[in-house]
Amino acid sequence: MTVAGIISAIVVGLIIGVLGRLLAPGKQNIPIWLTIVIGIIAAFIGTAIARGLGYADTNGIDWLEILTQVVLAAIGVSIAAGAYGRRGVTR
Repeated sequence: MTVAGIISAIVVGLIIGVLGRLLAPGKQNIPIWLTIVIGIIAAFIGTAIARGLGYADTNGIDWLEILTQVVLAAIGVSIAAGAYGRRGVTR
């Protein structure tokens, strides 16, 4: 992967992560760097799913691929917010 590819993955991950955070229910008390990491991972997994199901290479904007990535990011942000919020709780 080239430097441009890494930078574009970070930018796309940031956007996907923020969109996922907006769609995730409830308040998310997680740092922005974790949102970006979740967005990057969701972007890669969403692309793999889209390619596996055959809808990644369409003419124009791949709306289904983007939707898959955002939904995965929302799920990831929800899971991370739940896990991150409980880490300081003692019983």
